[in-house]
Amino acid sequence: MSLPHALMVSLIEKSCSGYDLAQRFGKSIGFFWPASHQQIYRELAKMEAKGWVKSEAEEGSKTRKRIYHVLDDGVQELKRWVTESVDPIQLREEFVVRLRADAAIGPLGLETELSRRAQIHQQKLETYQAIEKRDFLDKIKKDPSKNTRELKIQHLILKTGIAYEENWLQWCKDVGELLKEDS
Repeated sequence: MSLPHALMVSLIEKSCSGYDLAQRFGKSIGFFWPASHQQIYRELAKMEAKGWVKSEAEEGSKTRKRIYHVLDDGVQELKRWVTESVDPIQLREEFVVRLRADAAIGPLGLETELSRRAQIHQQKLETYQAIEKRDFLDKIKKDPSKNTRELKIQHLILKTGIAYEENWLQWCKDVGELLKEDS
């Protein structure tokens, strides 16, 4: 995936300033494709040079704040990019290799690191679940008419993150139980 395409998706959802985009991005698409503020601003400049987005001074603002909008060429680029084939990511997890080393040469004391990783996955899971409750479950409960195709797709994307974290938590639990057996 390329950052410019992720940024265009976010801007199509809502035109905004670079700062606001970075804030929104970090709370949505950024969970699946993280980017720093510097990267976002750098990409916005490149996208503007390519004619994919346009920035305009914010109306009534005395600051240099600029609002970005996706142009037709940007929409066409996004449509082109969406149709490209892409292979699923390949897992590249260093801890799995460390666990193989533990299996090959004996107990190496991985419990502390495993516990730390489980905490990270638990925190992410709780974040995703809070977002799900706030942005999907509560919103639909209050107003079922808001359950649009767009909202359903966004919810399914979030559910992927939830399932991912739940899977890693279960894996950490299973590995932890196995490591206890060897103690």
